[in-house]
Amino acid sequence: MRSIILGYLSLVLVSAVCRAQPNFQTTVWPVLEQAQCRLCHNDNGVASTTQLRFPPESASAADIRAFSLGLRRFVDRNNPFQSKLLLKPTNRVAHAGGQRIAPGSAGESALTDWIAHLLTLPEAAFESADRKLGPSRPVLRRLTHSQYNHTVADLLDDQTRPADAFPKEDYVHGFTNQAEGQSISPLQAEAYAKAAERLARNAFRGGDQRKLVGCEPSPGCAERFVRSFGRRAFRRPLTDLEVKRYRTLMASQTDQLAGAQMVVEAMLQSPHFLFHLGTGQFAIASRLSYFVWDTMPDEELLKAAERGELGTSAGIEKQVVRMLKDERAQPALDEFLAQWLRFDRLRSAIRDRRLFPEFTTELVNSMSQETTRLFRHLVWGDQDFMQFFKARYSFLDPELANLYKVTAPKEIWGKVEFPQDSVRAGILGQGTFLALTSKPSDTSPTERGIFVREHFLCQIVPPPPPGLNATLPPVTDERPLSTRDRLVKVHLTNRVCAGCHLLVDPIGFGLEQFDAIGRFRQKERVVIYPTFDEMKTKRKEKPTEYQMDIEPRGQISGIVDSDFASPRQLGELLANEPNCQKCVVKQLFRYATGRREETEDGPVVEAALERFRRSGFRFRELIMAISMSETFRSME
Repeated sequence: MRSIILGYLSLVLVSAVCRAQPNFQTTVWPVLEQAQCRLCHNDNGVASTTQLRFPPESASAADIRAFSLGLRRFVDRNNPFQSKLLLKPTNRVAHAGGQRIAPGSAGESALTDWIAHLLTLPEAAFESADRKLGPSRPVLRRLTHSQYNHTVADLLDDQTRPADAFPKEDYVHGFTNQAEGQSISPLQAEAYAKAAERLARNAFRGGDQRKLVGCEPSPGCAERFVRSFGRRAFRRPLTDLEVKRYRTLMASQTDQLAGAQMVVEAMLQSPHFLFHLGTGQFAIASRLSYFVWDTMPDEELLKAAERGELGTSAGIEKQVVRMLKDERAQPALDEFLAQWLRFDRLRSAIRDRRLFPEFTTELVNSMSQETTRLFRHLVWGDQDFMQFFKARYSFLDPELANLYKVTAPKEIWGKVEFPQDSVRAGILGQGTFLALTSKPSDTSPTERGIFVREHFLCQIVPPPPPGLNATLPPVTDERPLSTRDRLVKVHLTNRVCAGCHLLVDPIGFGLEQFDAIGRFRQKERVVIYPTFDEMKTKRKEKPTEYQMDIEPRGQISGIVDSDFASPRQLGELLANEPNCQKCVVKQLFRYATGRREETEDGPVVEAALERFRRSGFRFRELIMAISMSETFRSME
């Protein structure tokens, strides 16, 4: 049979040479896109360790052409039918992604045509295959809701947190500050207008209103106020034209304080307040401040920009060292953690009250607090940050200690060492991770695997094909099944599903000893409630319960010797895994720059990773490395 298949492929290749030159972008590229190859074969894909790298989704026609020629590296000139480019996607040889292109399909025909075409080209045709993708373009970023709240608090001493009522922010690349997701809808624009009006009114209501203006009413006072307040609001000095415009607005009111209020309201709606639009060193000052403090620059940072001190790595290092000692740095880094680990999903999680009555708002708050305290301990105590994945201790309150079945600390949020035989460790053993990756009534090995891939390895898991029915088989009294058995039955035996689920489900299987709220269990409790018909006919009036065996064996496809059977073992694997270490760098890079890293950012990411490693994985050294990088300094 194999000889017949190979013979057929040979004929296809030979006949393809005689046909017209194929157009890769219109014939092969759509096949590869439909097969979702690009989603795995990139620096953040589950196939990131392979040699095959696809251009980004935004690639130009020239980039795609260069890529198409570069595929020759995966063609065996002597035995083209044995080329990886053909055998891997059709799964004729083992492929981690399973079968992405069906043998004998039109897609395979297009691919073989291109392989044949590559064999006919002279060497000179491949020179463009080595060209680099074009440089990244500047990104336009606006204040996140968190940054908006902190900025108006520092600018106006207003603690009302108006952005909490704004439309919900989108998470892109794991964070809310990514430029791709920061367009302003009409609803958002309306929210900004209402907030500006309210903030300006509150600023001039009661108390010493002249404190904000800074001087007694006069023409000279008006200009000083516009320049002074505008410099802080726009995070840079105003131009003379801007000063004239706002002075005219201020003079339109008979009362100077009323005019000042109108100026404040107008400035709070300006793109120069809402967006990061500064240039030169003032832009660097603003980026540093919103990265390290999550708020506007202080006077010292603005003066450093005025003196030209932020044009060098030494000048930036001096400021970042100072800023990290400021009390604003700790809650700002907490915001990074909360977004990275999606605390929002944890806070919105619901549980079946019949199964998990202890899952309360208070318990959820305790979970996020535990994670934050471990994070703070490692960051601000200059500890090895990779302990975040494997720490054999945590910081607990009595409620969490009860959930974890350990002795409560003498004082709330005291440090608790886990017993020697405990399989709980690091973030993977915390309620935060285990709960936010579960369903209302049970665990979700798939969600746990996806979370590990995307958040801790920075690998994008392809979405399921459109229209795919992934409903798990129902659990019945005739055939009660564990979660693992149900997933194996559907996800791992179905050819369409298996390609992706083999990448994630086995990770979640190794964590099945912990239930949907992070409680350790020896058996999986399966409860089958009577259906309406069963209750009506009285065939079954009460739920039945089964205790199913748990097989906590997991594995990470793509990582050698990665078998594990607990959060403790998985944490050790991740802490020592270069891709996980690099992912920590990537996550902070994305948060700092407002975009996902691109091909040309590779040297910056590698340099930051090297400094991170040399320091013994001190997180503050990573902050320094990214802040001082050429990419961060020249983002405008």
